[in-house]
Amino acid sequence: MAKQTGIIKLKGTIGGISFYKTTDGHLAREKGGADANRIANDPAFQRTRENGSEFGSAGKGGKVIRNAVRILLQNAKDKRVVSRLTKDLLAIIKTDPVNERGLRTLTDGDFNLFSGFEFNLNGKLGATLFTPFVNAFDRVTGDATLDLAPFSPTLRIAAPSGTTHFKVVMGAAELDFANETSTFENDETVILPYTAANTVAIALTATVTANSALDVIQVLGIEFYQEVNGQMYALKNGAYNALAVVIVDTP
Repeated sequence: MAKQTGIIKLKGTIGGISFYKTTDGHLAREKGGADANRIANDPAFQRTRENGSEFGSAGKGGKVIRNAVRILLQNAKDKRVVSRLTKDLLAIIKTDPVNERGLRTLTDGDFNLFSGFEFNLNGKLGATLFTPFVNAFDRVTGDATLDLAPFSPTLRIAAPSGTTHFKVVMGAAELDFANETSTFENDETVILPYTAANTVAIALTATVTANSALDVIQVLGIEFYQEVNGQMYALKNGAYNALAVVIVDTP
């Protein structure tokens, strides 16, 4: 592919060259490849169809997860979260030892591999929160819990420049990949001052369906704020907020 330069940027197809915009800028490439009908029916493209089917399943699974945690995700995501999510879920689908190639699923794959996924590479939880926490999920009750002992924010949280306040957020999502639905509950602290003084002990709880037969994830995040004339503003529109998967619980 080639990168477009100049004042006027093109979109569309001219003379067999496709012009389009991506996060990497305005690009151009030669149009080519087999037509859709041949890909859909020609036995020579069987592997292509299988790959496409599983890629589509990964994309749908990613949408289920994004929709589930949307309340927190809208404040903590990078520009490539969709593609990164699809890539990781596709790798999980490929661990399915039960179904044939092209029919493998997230449910039958090793979904535990999703633990630790960072929704925002600009503000990773692992490079933001440095105080120990205790978290758990009780499938019988459906309770996801998070506990942090008192800690000094300026010592234990790596905040972006300009931070005056922060908030700890936590959520639990019950994921039904087969029906492309989910349930989600979240809990959060009040907005706390970013100072050297210790916080109080923090205890958060989010509850999903008791005795669920579905995959459940717990996410943990930090949101940053700047106080201006008594008003709290999301720092740099949340560009450095952290959000990551800290528990994956499979039935």
